[in-house]
Amino acid sequence: MSPSFRVCFLVASVLSLAGCTTISPEAQTAALIARAESAMGSATLKTLTVTGRGTGASVGQAHAPGMPWPALQVRALSRSLNFETAAFREEFIRSRSEPLGGGALPSMGSGEARGVVLAREAFAWDVVGVATVAAPAALPERLHDLWTSTPQGAVKAAARQRARAGVRRDFLRRWDTLSFELPGQFSATLVFEDTGLISSIESNVSHALLGQMLVVTRFIDYQPQAGLMLPSRIVQMQGGYAALDLQVTRAAADEAVEITVPDDVRAATDTVTVDRVADGVWFLAGGTHNSVAIEQAGQIVLVEAPLHAARARAVLDAANKLVAGKQARVVIATHHHFDHAGGLRAAAATGATIYTSALARPYLEAVISPTPGAPSSVSPSPLLPSPARGGAAAAPAGRATGFVAVEGRAVLDDATRQIEIHELQGNIHARGLLMVWLPRERLLIEAGAYTPGAPDAPLPATPDPNHLNLVQNLERLGIAPRLILPLHGRVVPASDLYAQIGRSAPP
Repeated sequence: MSPSFRVCFLVASVLSLAGCTTISPEAQTAALIARAESAMGSATLKTLTVTGRGTGASVGQAHAPGMPWPALQVRALSRSLNFETAAFREEFIRSRSEPLGGGALPSMGSGEARGVVLAREAFAWDVVGVATVAAPAALPERLHDLWTSTPQGAVKAAARQRARAGVRRDFLRRWDTLSFELPGQFSATLVFEDTGLISSIESNVSHALLGQMLVVTRFIDYQPQAGLMLPSRIVQMQGGYAALDLQVTRAAADEAVEITVPDDVRAATDTVTVDRVADGVWFLAGGTHNSVAIEQAGQIVLVEAPLHAARARAVLDAANKLVAGKQARVVIATHHHFDHAGGLRAAAATGATIYTSALARPYLEAVISPTPGAPSSVSPSPLLPSPARGGAAAAPAGRATGFVAVEGRAVLDDATRQIEIHELQGNIHARGLLMVWLPRERLLIEAGAYTPGAPDAPLPATPDPNHLNLVQNLERLGIAPRLILPLHGRVVPASDLYAQIGRSAPP
């Protein structure tokens, strides 16, 4: 190499490192994508299935706010991805690794949970036995997994969504990046090594309760597999806590991945069935989570605004039609878990006062009340007005709104009826878990402590710790229910709960 050529080469390199280039942003993006697809062998890839095992977590189900997500053992996890039809299928077998916290799993040591979850187009659904159940709240998460759980999918998404090329620097190191957004679902930034392989992805995923949640995915130890370069280990953090550590055991490229949206999922809406349980008390069901509406002299009290904004609005609309001239002015939030608190933003936006435990109040108030820049740029969702001095939220004109902390016990009492709110002590599902007791009607409303099984289900050989804890709390408080209105499952006589622990219900 001649001296003059070496000088020109050095100058060009310095200018390139300094970002002094005349290459258009579109050309930079195309070059990054082409280099990545060449490095990963994915230029013509249409489908990919990745299988593995490791550890996971019940995201959003921490025993108390601020604790890590409850740890899981993932015996098997398989994700099938169709990049042409934008379809996703996941099958899993997992069990608890610790006793505390929520999640739809058997208690620790009592067995495993198996599941099949899917998404395509604007639909997400679960397979439960032979039935399909629409799961609209899960759509952002599943589309995120479709496009970011593998580096191949991430590059395909960057190409589809017209990603923007960028650069990240840290002292003497430099990384190329690609950033893109799937509108209404998530945004992501891919970070590349010099080899063209993706080292990590930083995402903000639309979230019913949080507005958006930060997800960081790292791809470790790339190895050739199925004609591709794939990470042998995938590690993910969600909301600041460990969510997945997967050892990849198998991959298959371009196998058939046929996923069709079922007709009943396409037609599914957030319907609310209204069943009158007693004078002025209605059980609002329809789907996986229930709510209860209770009439008082000047208002309706709603127990639980679950899942997401659409579900909460449907429940609120149903409650507001029950009694002419009375609206849902109070919402009782039983606990902080994402699925049960996911509709609180929509409830708060109506001006409703939210009762929750003293433990959960600071957390829920912080994530629901906005601060500068807090509304999600991915998928804006309803927020409270800015917090007023002293922690209560400022209300829209003519409305009273904010949070009320329940410390052990609270009573909503008027000429119509008394509503008692009690905090369960020693509960392993969630600290600060609240239940509602209507003493005149002898109705108990609870979540997480007891979910009735099928009418013909056999009694367990070993009582569930949550069932034992609920009965212990009822006895501590001197409460003898006639009926239980669970926020999962069907209304049952209290004798069903006691049968689960091998006892007879008190008279």
